[in-house]
Amino acid sequence: MEKDVKNIEGKHLNIIEAEFMNVSQSTIRSVEGGNIDLQQVAAVSIDGEKIDVTQGASIILKGETVNMNQSMAVMAAGNTNNHNFSFTPLTISEETTINKSAAGVVVSNNLNASNTTSILTIAKNINGDITTLIDWRSALALSAIMGGVLAFIKIFQKGK
Repeated sequence: MEKDVKNIEGKHLNIIEAEFMNVSQSTIRSVEGGNIDLQQVAAVSIDGEKIDVTQGASIILKGETVNMNQSMAVMAAGNTNNHNFSFTPLTISEETTINKSAAGVVVSNNLNASNTTSILTIAKNINGDITTLIDWRSALALSAIMGGVLAFIKIFQKGK
């Protein structure tokens, strides 16, 4: 049985598919595969079973296990997400570990954090040190206030 392995360096590609791939210093539109290892790669979408990104940037990361080190992704979704010195506006997973990173919205069943900041954190279990701007109570109060303000504005608009 032959393994589908790709090693790519310094290319500008549209789509790559392989069971095992190592890509460095490249730009890619779409990556699909099993074990994906990316170093200094910019990609629009990455979909795989196990994804390791080091000093990379992407819009969508989706996999069973997502590991980010000194990287940025607009959305990271997986069963297990690990972020180390990274930035993610939206991360969704069953098990999330965030170390010295920044996140916009974190949605997770179990969250392990160390020296991390987020805007909104929604998690069943939180372990560690995370600074959150808005928790679920603050989000609920903010929504109620915004609804009241919009209703108040609507009342005055009817009078014209």
